Amino acid sequence: MAKILIVDDEPHIRILLEQTLEELEDEGVELDTADNGQDALDSIKAEKPDLVFLDVMMPRMNGFEVCSAVKNDLGLKDVYIVMLTAKGQEFDRQKGLEAGADIYMTKPFDPDEVVEKAREVLGLSEA
Repeated sequence: MAKILIVDDEPHIRILLEQTLEELEDEGVELDTADNGQDALDSIKAEKPDLVFLDVMMPRMNGFEVCSAVKNDLGLKDVYIVMLTAKGQEFDRQKGLEAGADIYMTKPFDPDEVVEKAREVLGLSEA
């Protein structure tokens, strides 16, 4: 079963992403959430999700630190990480990619683009 982890310290963003991606649950995709970087890292270690939508600015560990830990320290190269953040400067984008993010998307995000990216990463065909 494919797994997606949604990580954001803002409850309304987590809910919006969950609602955006819930159509994939009908195709056997499991959704999980975390509201801080440390919980996200613990969840990634335990569950090894296929795809992570990861905010940057969070308590306990920021998204750059989580991404770097997953990709570099743990060597989980097959966990696809989408940095999803309000930090849209080129410097931040570069920092995200250097930390190991597979792609960097900025908020506000297009829900259709999020679903499209999830389908692509998980190898799901269009419904």
